[in-house]
Amino acid sequence: MQQEQLNDIVEAALFAAQQPLTLPMLAALFHEEDGVGHDDLARAVETLAQACEGHGIELVEVASGFRYQVREAVHPWVARLWSERQTRYSRALLETLALIAYRQPITRGEIEQVRGVGVSTSIMHTLEEREWVRVVGYRDVPGKPALFGTTRQFLDYFNLKSLDQLPTLAEIREIADPQLALAPEASALPQGVYAQSEAQPNAQTDVEPADTTASDEAPRTTEDAV
Repeated sequence: MQQEQLNDIVEAALFAAQQPLTLPMLAALFHEEDGVGHDDLARAVETLAQACEGHGIELVEVASGFRYQVREAVHPWVARLWSERQTRYSRALLETLALIAYRQPITRGEIEQVRGVGVSTSIMHTLEEREWVRVVGYRDVPGKPALFGTTRQFLDYFNLKSLDQLPTLAEIREIADPQLALAPEASALPQGVYAQSEAQPNAQTDVEPADTTASDEAPRTTEDAV
């Protein structure tokens, strides 16, 4: 198969797919007699990505594979296509998500210890409902508290290929937010924290409002619009 024809097929597949596609998923579109190898597909993806330069769309690789998406520079205008606006998440929810991303696996009690306030059940429910976090295990201490970690959907939503692409802790500290004390260096929480109960009766608790407040931003990809 000629490389030009292969490029067209890969482009059409990525455009038509409702989710990112990996190279193995693209390879499954071809029969053995087509003579399409991994290197051929990699060249096709690279060629298509270069062809997007200077255009309003881009071909990027996220955790789940490759996908076409609207460039950030033109997103404010394209966003007007969606009449239903995206939910604005509370500061407490985003701080909780950041702690899970940087400290995973982490328990709810450890999140509360770092933030200094209780984490409302609605926050954890929203994060799990969005499939941004999941239970990855249970800490071997009395009470067996659940350990939370991020998901592939979290990486896809925030346009990341891996957790290595998250901003460094030094960059996070530049926000100068004393509430978001992600780490006094990258060390783990003290061992004494692990044995604490998930519930803190005397602690202040974040109140997560119902997800009814709309933001000015609409989904950046077709997937987010669903």
